[in-house]
Amino acid sequence: MESARIIATVARIVRDVGIAEEIAQDALVSALEQWPRSGVPDRPGAWLTAAAKHRAVDLVRRRETYARKLAEVGRTLDEKSYDPEPSGPGDIDDDVLRLVFTACHPVLSADARAALTLRLVGGLRTDEIARAFLVPEATVAARITRAKRSLAKAGVEFEVPYGAARAARLGSVLEVVYLIFNEGYAATAGDDLLRPALCEDALRLARVLEGLMPEEGEVHGLAALLELQASRFATRTGPDGRPVLLAEQNRSRWNRLLIRRGFAALERAGDGRSYGPYALQAAVAACHARAVAYEETDWRTIAALYARLAAVAPSPVVELNRAVAVSMAEGPEAGLVLVDALADGPALAGYHLLPSVRGDLLARLGRTAEARAEFERAASLTRNARERELLLGRARAAGSQ
Repeated sequence: MESARIIATVARIVRDVGIAEEIAQDALVSALEQWPRSGVPDRPGAWLTAAAKHRAVDLVRRRETYARKLAEVGRTLDEKSYDPEPSGPGDIDDDVLRLVFTACHPVLSADARAALTLRLVGGLRTDEIARAFLVPEATVAARITRAKRSLAKAGVEFEVPYGAARAARLGSVLEVVYLIFNEGYAATAGDDLLRPALCEDALRLARVLEGLMPEEGEVHGLAALLELQASRFATRTGPDGRPVLLAEQNRSRWNRLLIRRGFAALERAGDGRSYGPYALQAAVAACHARAVAYEETDWRTIAALYARLAAVAPSPVVELNRAVAVSMAEGPEAGLVLVDALADGPALAGYHLLPSVRGDLLARLGRTAEARAEFERAASLTRNARERELLLGRARAAGSQ
C-alpha cells in the first residue's frame, strides 16, 4: 500500500525510478527484519519512507555529483522529514502524481509508459498488467525493464512538466489512472473481487488532475467515470464477498454523493457531441445511475454511446460491451451475432468475459446446454476466485434448467 509513495519520495532524491524502486524494496525488507523484534511503528508508512530516504541519501552522498544533487534536493535531504516538498503555482501537489507524469515521459512508448506506471504506482504484478493490456506476461516484463533503462539512459528528471510537455503526457496519464481503477474495481486475480485501495488512489489522482487541468474535457470525463463507477462499490459484493450482478444490486445503496459528483464532472467535460472516450464511458455510467431500477435502464442510448465509443476508440472490449447493450435493447439474438463475430477473432481468445457474455445470451435464448459450457469455459479462464465461483454457479443454474 505504501510502495508508490515511497518510490515517489525516493525518486525525488535519486532522480531514477528504477533505483528508487530498488531502494523502496530494501526498506520493505528492513521492515520485515526489524518489526518482528521491535514491533510495528505507530506510523508504518512514515517509518518506511524515512528508511528509504536514509538509503537514498547515502547513495547520493557516495556519488561524485553529491554537491550538485545537494543543491537540487535541498530540504529533501533531511532524513527526519517525510512530508512532500512544497509546490509552486501550477505544480503537481502530489509526489505520486509527479511519479506518474515522470513515468509517462515521451521517451517511452505509450504501452511502456502505462506498464511502468502501473507497476510503480499501482503496485500491480506483471501478470495483472498483462491482463489489463490483453498481452502475454513476458511482453509486459520486457516493456517494464526497457522502460526503466530508457529513462535512466535519457537522464529523465523527476520533474513537473508544464505547458506543451504536460499536455503531451496527459493521454498516457489518464490511461494509467483508468487502468489502476479498473484493477481495483474487478481484480485480475486473488480471493477478492475488489481492491478498494487501488480505486481510492485512482479516484484521488483523477480529482487532483481535475484541479490541475480544468480546461481539459477528458480529465473531467475520466473523473466523472470513476466517480460514477465508485458509487456502486458497496453493492458490487454481498456480505460474504461474492459478486452481485448489476441487475441484482440494491440501487438505494448506491452512493448519491459520488453520483452527484460524477454528474457535475460530466457537465464540465463539455458538449456531449464532442465527448472523448472517457466522457463517453461516463455517459454510459450516467445512464445506469439515472435508472431507478434495472428495468428502467435506457439500453438504446447506451448502445448508441458504445457505437460512438467504438468509432473514436476502437477496441474488442468496447465491441463486447456494445453487444451486451444491443442484446438488451434489441434482444439476445442481435447481441449474439456481434459476440460470435468477436469469438471468431484472436483478440479476446483468453478473455473470460467473452464466454461469460455468450453464456448469458445463450441462457436467455433457452440454449442451456451451450450456456453451461460457456460459463464453465469462462470460469476456467478467470484467475479471480470470486468471479470463478459466480461463473460456476451460473453454469450449475443453466444445467438445471
